[in-house]
Amino acid sequence: MGRTAPLHFHGKGSRTTRSIALILDDPDVPGKTWVHWVIYNIHANSRALLPGVPKNKTLDDGSLQGKNDFGRIGYNGPCPPPGKPHRYFFNVYALETTLSLKSGATKSQLEVAMSGHILAQGEIVGKYGR
Repeated sequence: MGRTAPLHFHGKGSRTTRSIALILDDPDVPGKTWVHWVIYNIHANSRALLPGVPKNKTLDDGSLQGKNDFGRIGYNGPCPPPGKPHRYFFNVYALETTLSLKSGATKSQLEVAMSGHILAQGEIVGKYGR
């Protein structure tokens, strides 16, 4: 279900940044915020996630992927019902540590692990409808 779009991280990274994490979710799903992607322990020097990130628990560069609300590892794209477009929130976090979290973590588990370690964060919102 879908292929990742290229995501570029802009801005001046901190010398104390040790890793990057990203959560992609859709708050417009009735009854809950739907998680499409959880990826963490992205190398601090990374400046992009290129299209077609494989759906592996551990990527070649050491990044780890978590479980989305489709019950799968990696990215699963938008699939809103016909009608009003949904918003998709891409939240990126610069962390002062590499997390000791195993692959397959949920959004909630990642948020707990990141608590107290966030140096900076950014957000971009996209819309998609059918």
